[in-house]
Amino acid sequence: MHQVVTNLLGNALKFTPAGGTVTIRTWQDGPSAVLEVADTGVGIPADELPRVFDRFWRGQAAAQTSGSGIGLAIAAELTLAHGGTLTAASEPGVRTLFTLTLPRA
Repeated sequence: MHQVVTNLLGNALKFTPAGGTVTIRTWQDGPSAVLEVADTGVGIPADELPRVFDRFWRGQAAAQTSGSGIGLAIAAELTLAHGGTLTAASEPGVRTLFTLTLPRA
């Protein structure tokens, strides 16, 4: 899970310009533990959002930054291996939100 959280935070920091914010929240939701990473970065266009967890895929905004396009795919697979889910939502120019949900021990 360290790799998953590191990837989510790294991406949020990479795509949030100076003066923006990255917010981390955690809470319990019944039998689940939830971690949310939100940023006020460039955002992900709606047509690209369904592909963010595809291996080696990089969106238009990512073309200008370093990376291989595998980080979110690995994060999603690791999350699934732990019985959880990883979702993404975004409003370009406003915010991007990744939500990690795992079963509580």
